[in-house]
Amino acid sequence: MRIHAIQTGTVAIHERQRAGRGRGPLRLAMTVADRRFTEPLPILAWLIEHPDGLVLVDTGETARALEPGYLPAWNIYYRLAVREQVTADQEIGSQIEALGFSTADVRHVVLTHMHTDHAGGLHHLPRSQVHVSRAELAAATGRLGKLRGYLPHRLPEWFEPRPVDFDAGAFGPFATSQTLADGVTLVPTPGHTPGHLSVAVRTEDRLVLLAGDTSYTQALMQAGVADGITFDAATELATLRRIQSLVRSEPLVYLPTHDPDSVRRLAESEVVDTVAITVPG
Repeated sequence: MRIHAIQTGTVAIHERQRAGRGRGPLRLAMTVADRRFTEPLPILAWLIEHPDGLVLVDTGETARALEPGYLPAWNIYYRLAVREQVTADQEIGSQIEALGFSTADVRHVVLTHMHTDHAGGLHHLPRSQVHVSRAELAAATGRLGKLRGYLPHRLPEWFEPRPVDFDAGAFGPFATSQTLADGVTLVPTPGHTPGHLSVAVRTEDRLVLLAGDTSYTQALMQAGVADGITFDAATELATLRRIQSLVRSEPLVYLPTHDPDSVRRLAESEVVDTVAITVPG
């Protein structure tokens, strides 16, 4: 199997979103109040060439996110704490075609979670089967979903995802999992959002974890640092401990969505340096 990294624009966020501080509601308030922005970070999606058909992990952002009114002006986070740059030719549809494929060839789309920078490109993939964890679907829909920062009103009319229930037994330190295809396993990694999942792809000699927003960088995973907008820091730290345990058990290439170093690590198949890992209490 071959994995292609696809960058759909960039996003800059507050420094305290990348590495959060505080507890409970104070954590989110401190993140939004921060005025220090990160450098522009990649918005990555991943295309897996699988013998049974193409698998796309996340769809990246849409250029429409830059149009006035697309992001809700009443939402203080979107108004103050995020700066995206995406052009139409950077959207997932054009990028898949540039790789020599057709969007019609994408059999499965897996969303690590339903934030707009991971689900904004869905409209390019009406023929694909979309997979989202059941917990994420519950968190992201309706009026409450909007209050949590999701954009359910921007989803395509045809959107009817297949809920992921993680009913296939343990996968390493993860008590539950779900097999999508031979060598491709979905594992629950809640924290950043209630129903966040990651995709484990087993190659001949190592495991690749397409990790979404489990952390913003590999170093933050190694240090066990939860982000600043997590719905539950304790849950996110428990997820990071499971990933750390997975790293100790076998060679692992760890690829979060917004890590500027993820594309290089994929190209070089660079595994996580186990010596650097710490396990929070």
